[in-house]
Amino acid sequence: MGLFDKFRRGGRGAKGSASDPADDLRYLRRWVAEHTGVEAFVEPKTTVTDVTVVLVAADGEWTRRPTGGEAGARRLSQRLKIPVYDVQKVGYPQRMRDFDERRRIERRRAARRELEES
Repeated sequence: MGLFDKFRRGGRGAKGSASDPADDLRYLRRWVAEHTGVEAFVEPKTTVTDVTVVLVAADGEWTRRPTGGEAGARRLSQRLKIPVYDVQKVGYPQRMRDFDERRRIERRRAARRELEES
């Protein structure tokens, strides 16, 4: 894989497979069913990615998938029966940043334990 392969248009999605809208919808439905207090945050199109949606659970755990544009993101939130927000207007929720920070701390602790054990 080349240095910029993951940034190519139409490139690989999450977990190394090409993004399939039906698979993405199934994944997001399952994710919402397995988490509580889920809200959707629509991210704008960039030079690297199309419009995406970030689902954030009450505990801050999150996942991101393409949505087929802004209208697709709104339809998705209606199908999943969850609130949807424009991330450019409201920003990302603090609980998402807190979740990421907890994961970084856990990874550092695990790496330190590995070093101490070896």
